[in-house]
Amino acid sequence: MVRYLPVAFLACALLAVPTIGAQSEHHNDPSTAVETVSSSGGLLTLPPVPVGTTTVVGGPIQGLDFVRDQFSLSLDGKRTMKILFDERTQVFRDGVKVPLRDLRPASHASVQTALDGSNVFAVSVHTLSKTPEGECRGSILRFNARNGELEVSTALSPEPVKLFVPADALIKREGQLAFTSKSSGRNDLVAGALVVATFRQGQSNRDVASQITILAIPGTSFVFAGSISHIDLSMGLLDVVDPQDGKSYEIHLSSARLPSNGNLHVGESVSVRAYYDGTHYQAAEITAR
Repeated sequence: MVRYLPVAFLACALLAVPTIGAQSEHHNDPSTAVETVSSSGGLLTLPPVPVGTTTVVGGPIQGLDFVRDQFSLSLDGKRTMKILFDERTQVFRDGVKVPLRDLRPASHASVQTALDGSNVFAVSVHTLSKTPEGECRGSILRFNARNGELEVSTALSPEPVKLFVPADALIKREGQLAFTSKSSGRNDLVAGALVVATFRQGQSNRDVASQITILAIPGTSFVFAGSISHIDLSMGLLDVVDPQDGKSYEIHLSSARLPSNGNLHVGESVSVRAYYDGTHYQAAEITAR
């Protein structure tokens, strides 16, 4: 396994929202009414928050209406839930309480709800000011150009990471000049390609790729110049640390590709011309420096 590129880690930072329909242990206190100021300046007393067990649901806030005091929450991209709110509703952004008037449409929200008669009432609404993003590193398993679905295999997850790649996602190559000088695009999203994908959570809790960095694609050639940090001729493995980026590259080799003197050792400086076969870097030529 390539120690650097075929996936060192899977890191994701996503908005933590309890599963839709999960019930909270919180029970509302029916004894407390809420006082608020009406538009005419008079003091109004609202009834207490609805009694009963609350339920937390998550999804995008749509159709926010301050006239009817309601909004729609998209639960799975197909079903919507109408939720009522008023001055009793507490609104939080990035964990900080904000005025109700600061409630805005959001790509994702966590809403604590309770039944108010036959209506669903928002006890509290939690949103983030910025869309959370995640990152994964790995090799592409498959890409469906028709629907934009991408699957990436990662070292730390038994299941592939599934992403949607929209038409405006940034796709770029990164690395050596011979590789990055060629144009990049969706044609680089081929099976075996090494990538770093940055994504955000979109509607229906689907992860949407905002940027995909291509590190290698099958058949491309690379030259690694640096010092040997590990060598195992019985396994046909060679690790080279490239001083340009400080990263270690695992290269597969055979005795036929060793220098004529065959005395490679740890700490020796070498130049390795290799190609990526979709799984490993395979040495084509090794030269002692």
